[in-house]
Amino acid sequence: MIVPTLTMLGRSWCPCRRDAGIADAVATVVIMAVSEPIGTPTPSVWADFSRHLLHNAGSPPSEPPGSIACVTSQSGRDPLRVLVYSDDVDVRQQVLLALGRRVHPDLPELSYVEVATEPVVIQQMDAGGIDLAILDGEAAPAGGLGIARQLKDEIYRCPPILVLTGRVDDNWLATWSRADAAVAHPIDPIVLADAVLKLLRRSLDDRVPATS
Repeated sequence: MIVPTLTMLGRSWCPCRRDAGIADAVATVVIMAVSEPIGTPTPSVWADFSRHLLHNAGSPPSEPPGSIACVTSQSGRDPLRVLVYSDDVDVRQQVLLALGRRVHPDLPELSYVEVATEPVVIQQMDAGGIDLAILDGEAAPAGGLGIARQLKDEIYRCPPILVLTGRVDDNWLATWSRADAAVAHPIDPIVLADAVLKLLRRSLDDRVPATS
């Protein structure tokens, strides 16, 4: 029967499994699908499923919202800390699902700091240790664009910032915010992962001290 099958898929997922891969991606997307109202899936649902499956093949999905994804890396390297800000929990889930636990085999794993309010964003960024901030420009009452500009003005050597804009035409606002990259809603997992990969490589380069 389908319900026990889905339950088994759900229970098979473990964020620390060394062999986690495409089966986990399937489990995660199927579980997401059955959490929606019962009905015939729209073409966009299956399109998102396919895109996620291709992008995350060989990489386990991220942990459930409200948790930091990984505190240790299987590779032995310190994880990259990604702050994800939005007042909308669904947006934060989309970001975590799109990126998974690792965006590239050559990079360390990711750990996530989920934030829903502006004061906590400022607090976390001031504390340091963040390698990348992803800020939702559509968040309320404080939009990510304004927060990005404030962070760039106030933090010395501010980590890279990616903003999520309402539409592609709003990218000029991202330029005003001094963000390092912008991705428009609705979130395309492949576009987001590509942008994040570039910014994380830059963040890693900044970690390495210059040698004479």
